[in-house]
Amino acid sequence: MASSSSIAVVGGGLSGLVLARILQRHDIACTVYELDDGPAARGQGGLLDLHVESGQRALREAGLYEGFRNLTLPQAEAVRIMDKAGTVFVDRAAPEVTGDSGRPEIDRADLRALLLGSLDPGRVEWGHRLTRVGRREDGRFELVFAHGARRTADLVIGADGAWSRVRPLLSDASPQYAGISYFDLHVTDAPATVPASAALVGTGSVFALSDNKNLGGHGGRDLHVGAMLRVAEDWLDTRGVDWSDPAATRTALLAEFADWTPALTDLIRHCDDDIVARRIHALPAGHSWPRVPGVTLVGDAAHLMSPFAGEGANAAMLDGCELALALVAHAEDVEAALREYEAGMFPRSADAARMSARGLDLCFADDAPRGLVEFFGTV
Repeated sequence: MASSSSIAVVGGGLSGLVLARILQRHDIACTVYELDDGPAARGQGGLLDLHVESGQRALREAGLYEGFRNLTLPQAEAVRIMDKAGTVFVDRAAPEVTGDSGRPEIDRADLRALLLGSLDPGRVEWGHRLTRVGRREDGRFELVFAHGARRTADLVIGADGAWSRVRPLLSDASPQYAGISYFDLHVTDAPATVPASAALVGTGSVFALSDNKNLGGHGGRDLHVGAMLRVAEDWLDTRGVDWSDPAATRTALLAEFADWTPALTDLIRHCDDDIVARRIHALPAGHSWPRVPGVTLVGDAAHLMSPFAGEGANAAMLDGCELALALVAHAEDVEAALREYEAGMFPRSADAARMSARGLDLCFADDAPRGLVEFFGTV
């Protein structure tokens, strides 16, 4: 890019950090504006399985692949699918040797730390919550942040997630409730706390599916699971439960999963107190926009999808990778770079969103886990 141009990346999630890292490797400067006050401001979630063609490719282009491999958890590649009685229908062991294939798992916090540690000091400006962005009369963009700071940029990249402040520059689409409400649960030192549950869950991914409900997540020493229900959008508001009260939340969830085996409900009964309730939202599959000069989106800002195909984070990382490489290839023509990036991203993300929607339907079907079991029998 021309030396006088400036790039603002709004959001320091995986897509924004991959983008910044690859640009840095090619001596193209950008600034990442992140709303968190620092890298440890909030939890990053559980494990991610990174796919060869997307997440792993992005890390190769970022020069971080070997560092990633050193942080992976091979045993976490195992998969178990069961019903509410704890009857296991799929028990796929982790591969003995993962090599450079497969979908190795990594803790989200470790992956983010790897990316952050690869960036030059000052590349991320913490505590910058974007409140407004608009085009000035000279064609540049002005970004206004909650604490009063203002910045200008020639190119604005919205990597700011589901409720993106940048998206309205391009699209009037907004995320819609996907039909699933979700409780984030953790069980610290599960083999000691809930040994029968830890043994049933195992070391990898678990899907316990029945009755339009799902107790699923990742096993290991410290369990990270979700208690998920297909319910109306206002269900969290109308149940009369103070979801900030861990004891009340456990009691309400145990009532919802009352006829499930204790080896599964003990994940609720003995979980840590840091329970988080949320609704799952998604943008329409195939979300796109006409080309608008000087601005584009990556990650959830562009194509928020449900988590039931493991595609969201991988798609986000590939977005950051492909946009960065397009900007490198078209260093003197930003619009050519954005056209190239969006032309590839739109159909790719539409496919991923459709896969995620299908995964949701398989997990929450009336006859679940039958459909997911059949799907795993074909892959």
